[in-house]
Amino acid sequence: MLRLLVLAIAWLLLSGEYTLHEPLIAAFGLLSCVSVWWLWRRMGAESGPQGERTLGLKVLTYLPYLVIEIVKSNLTVAGIILNPKLPIAPRVIKVRASQRGEAARVLYANSITLTPGTLSCEMKDDTIWVHALDEALAESLRDGEMDRRVSALEQERT
Repeated sequence: MLRLLVLAIAWLLLSGEYTLHEPLIAAFGLLSCVSVWWLWRRMGAESGPQGERTLGLKVLTYLPYLVIEIVKSNLTVAGIILNPKLPIAPRVIKVRASQRGEAARVLYANSITLTPGTLSCEMKDDTIWVHALDEALAESLRDGEMDRRVSALEQERT
């Protein structure tokens, strides 16, 4: 039930529909939240096997870090583009994903792709192949800070 409440709050925040002047929109919002919640339960997303790794609400503490990384990478890419010599040095690198759960590995790969100048190309087991625009962007992934932060979000489902 908590997940249904979270879906409803997310819908309210994203829709901007705070009045009931348009009851049809509110009804569709409620219908969509209940449908997603029902499908989620039917697929067994709420009752995974014991010992499964999952992301909890701690993921919200990761968002400010990710936004800062996106802004820093935007500035780096803008500097490369605005430089008259256009000093790009594209490369494909291999980074290790130390996360144990699939959801955390996907979050890590998507975080890499969201960061300008880097793109997750392939993810297999604990390895992600990444295309980086230059050495500085590649090095920011090699230092492993993003990997450590995503790994810290994992928790054991009981």
